[in-house]
Amino acid sequence: MSSETAPRRGFLQRLAGLAGVSAAASSASAQTGPSAAGDYPFLPRYARAQNYRSLKQSSFDRTGGNADSWPIAAGATRELFASEGPGVITHIWFTIAAQSSNHLKEIVIRIYWDGQAKPSVEVPVGDFFGLNLGQYFVYQSAFLNCSSVKALNCYFAMPFRRSARITATNESARGVGAFYSNIDYQIVPALPDEVLYFHAQYRQGTPNKPTTNDWRTNGDADKLKNLDGKDNYVFAETRGRGHLMGVTLGVLQNQDYWMGEGDEMVFVDDESHPVITGTGTEDYFNGAWDFGGRDDAVPFAHLYNGAPFMVDPERAGGRYCLYRWHADNPITFNSYLKYTIEHGHANHRADNYFSVAYWYQAGPYTDFPILPPAESRIPRLKAVPGPGTAQPA
Repeated sequence: MSSETAPRRGFLQRLAGLAGVSAAASSASAQTGPSAAGDYPFLPRYARAQNYRSLKQSSFDRTGGNADSWPIAAGATRELFASEGPGVITHIWFTIAAQSSNHLKEIVIRIYWDGQAKPSVEVPVGDFFGLNLGQYFVYQSAFLNCSSVKALNCYFAMPFRRSARITATNESARGVGAFYSNIDYQIVPALPDEVLYFHAQYRQGTPNKPTTNDWRTNGDADKLKNLDGKDNYVFAETRGRGHLMGVTLGVLQNQDYWMGEGDEMVFVDDESHPVITGTGTEDYFNGAWDFGGRDDAVPFAHLYNGAPFMVDPERAGGRYCLYRWHADNPITFNSYLKYTIEHGHANHRADNYFSVAYWYQAGPYTDFPILPPAESRIPRLKAVPGPGTAQPA
């Protein structure tokens, strides 16, 4: 195995679950002999001796009763998790009872690595789990799901060397009556040098600024061109070395007709032009043909891609929640990444976007844009000019 392929293959093994951390621990303790993983490839890793300590931090009732949750007052922050390393968070589960119907947008999750003062994850709780429009729905994917009833699950592996801390802040004017939390993790002897830190960044465009008001016909393809991506919607921008894992996106249509046709454009180690350019929003999320059109659109949720939530497609007020994971081929970058997509062909549409990008990189990156206030994160229909009207400057 070459030195170039070994880190990525090892990373994907870690994402598979038990395989990763025990492999890291085994390499750290220089395991040899017939029990080494390479000697019996037919034997699953979970059937071998492990070299980590399994732990959980939860909201269980410290008195021994059944009040197994925390209240979070309006404006308050609750620490959900704190641990010294080295270790790996393997699973996060939340369920929430709150007074506000907008609590999925108003509660913010922040994750801090290795004692950093600023977070490497800063996301409204619903958006983090793929519920980008603040509504619950049941779905399954490789890394995130929402189970019945209102159970939020994350399976991204999150290694940390010195420490990890997770908080929840209630930015609502109303209290959270019960925040239930279970966070599973492992303490390991050591982590290999190539292990990277998990990041997640929230962005929104409410609305996106269109290049034309002719949104009925996907713009004039012969006149509208976009090669530099300067007006694209930006999922995330970061500096350093790492790889991109994917995105969740909520779309609230402000206009009739198909909201897609926007090409993804990914800038890698070069800020001037994209290295990767796709063929349309529906194609990037690995659906096709407007996801079936306004009368035949069917929600779908697969391992690495999905549109599990669709309401009134191709109409003003229509709602979509989408996700795409790149676990089959994480997009690598050595110094710079800007992850973008057009909002309609050549950015001709003015819909509302709410997104979270997920990636790993070689050091806690915290230079995030300021998180929009809670009130502005709540999806609301925006009036936009229609065909034949003047476009505002």
